[in-house]
Amino acid sequence: VLLVYIYVKFHSQPQLIGSAQPIEVVPGDDVILPCHVEPVQDVVAMTIEWSRPDLDPMFVYLWRARQDNTYMKNPMYTGRTSLSVDELKKGNMSLKLTNVQLSDRGTYTCLFLANNLEMSVELIVATSSKPVVKLVGIGKPSGSVVLECMSSGWYPEPEVSWMDSEGHLVSTGPPETVRGPDDLYTVSSRVTVDKRHGSTVTCRVHQDRTNQTRQTWIRVSGRNHNMVFLLVLLVSCLISEQTKTY
Repeated sequence: VLLVYIYVKFHSQPQLIGSAQPIEVVPGDDVILPCHVEPVQDVVAMTIEWSRPDLDPMFVYLWRARQDNTYMKNPMYTGRTSLSVDELKKGNMSLKLTNVQLSDRGTYTCLFLANNLEMSVELIVATSSKPVVKLVGIGKPSGSVVLECMSSGWYPEPEVSWMDSEGHLVSTGPPETVRGPDDLYTVSSRVTVDKRHGSTVTCRVHQDRTNQTRQTWIRVSGRNHNMVFLLVLLVSCLISEQTKTY
């Protein structure tokens, strides 16, 4: 009986559940930062704090005495953060953040004071652009061209690669990366491609942490060594991992 009691007590200890992966959003959109307690319990009467430790004041939302307390909230979040009372009754303390700004990116902490539990989630605000590929020169030996690919608005820093028509990686030099005053990255890379009829090359920019990919592929052909025709066949695609909140 004692063993059963210890087992049940241990496994019934509350814990906060959120997202182990960063959550990505683009400026202007709304986002939900997940945080809920298990086992499920009504937390309407409890104190719940959402904060960003890098800010002063650090609170982005404070639920106390069954209401939103705004006097300690950082002015950046005035009118933009909220919790759902109906969801609080189910133990769901997820924070809704509206009209996301670039300055909103960072690590957010959900604190459930009743059990002194906390969890953190990283918010990434990205404005990554589709890669732009252009002809920048004639390569050596004759019969090849030099292409440049550039994409901006990335965070964190992405990787850039080139692939041929069969999906094989094309050897290139190291990419150039510039971090702007807004902390967003611009990457560029160059590749030398043979002007064989119908050959294609793809520039792919990928951020592994956010599972975001943008790519552009181009057909390169030449009727003679003095003329090059470039045709952009596909513009770009954005692939992002979807986060579901239960």
